[in-house]
Amino acid sequence: MQIGTVVGNVWATRKEDELTGLKFLVVQPEYPDGSACEIPFVAVDKIGAGVGDKVLVTRGSAAANMSSDTKLPIDALVVGIIDSIDVEKGGWTRG
Repeated sequence: MQIGTVVGNVWATRKEDELTGLKFLVVQPEYPDGSACEIPFVAVDKIGAGVGDKVLVTRGSAAANMSSDTKLPIDALVVGIIDSIDVEKGGWTRG
């Protein structure tokens, strides 16, 4: 999983049928200190995150399997809205 901040929305009125009703957000991945660590990406959101929220995102096959009915054509899914992050000093390093 990855930490990030929602920096925008993506509006797509025409999309695959399986994606109807899902919201798309632009997420800026971050280190625990809030500094950017990669380029932004689009993630599907079903929990109601919005611009400015810190979120927890899962990527890859875990995101595509969010529904037990069918495998969706997505590679990033917001799985949580972060309330706070507490990291011990020296508890992480940039890699």
